[in-house]
Amino acid sequence: MFKMLKEDVEVIFDQDPAARSYLEVILTYSGLHAVWSHRVAHALYKRKFFFLARVISQISRFFTGVEIHPGAKIGRRFFIDHGMGVVIGETCEIGDNVTVYQGVTLGGTGKEKGKRHPTIKDNALIATGAKVLGSITIGENSKVGAGSVVLHDVPDHSTVVGIPGRVVVQNGVKVQKDLNHHDLPDPVADRFKELEKELETLKDELKQLKEKERVQ
Repeated sequence: MFKMLKEDVEVIFDQDPAARSYLEVILTYSGLHAVWSHRVAHALYKRKFFFLARVISQISRFFTGVEIHPGAKIGRRFFIDHGMGVVIGETCEIGDNVTVYQGVTLGGTGKEKGKRHPTIKDNALIATGAKVLGSITIGENSKVGAGSVVLHDVPDHSTVVGIPGRVVVQNGVKVQKDLNHHDLPDPVADRFKELEKELETLKDELKQLKEKERVQ
């Protein structure tokens, strides 16, 4: 347990350049407080102390702005950056070395029973304001762009952006953890550019046909 708590602190230094000291991180990082509270609540939840586990999770939500259901399974070195507005559902499963930014929702899509929340595999990154909904899987080393709404599985080593989320596969190359929020691929804009090129081509062809008719 103490080894895991230490890893929770160390991952902040790896991911957040603003972290300056252990004391600062332990006392002021709400994402860390939420993770630690969840580890306690989850341990109680597994022992069927459901009410006490929910009380702890709701107290944590009040103080940190992060809502994690005590039934959610979270791996090692889980990092919540800033944290405010993060929601993680009951049947969510999160692997190791996962990073989540503020405003992220890992939720369900309705009142279905059983596994109804996402599975996030190792080394994934979920950017600011993204919504990952339903019993879907975000693959290893994959990234979800800011503001995206993901409703379907995402393969390993991929980036998904847009509403609804569209996958931009990275050819199997391992994706680095840093996600440039200002420089994301936009498949919709790319398609519009293709249509503009086709339109310009049609205009040129039409112009050539009109010139031929005049000559004749």
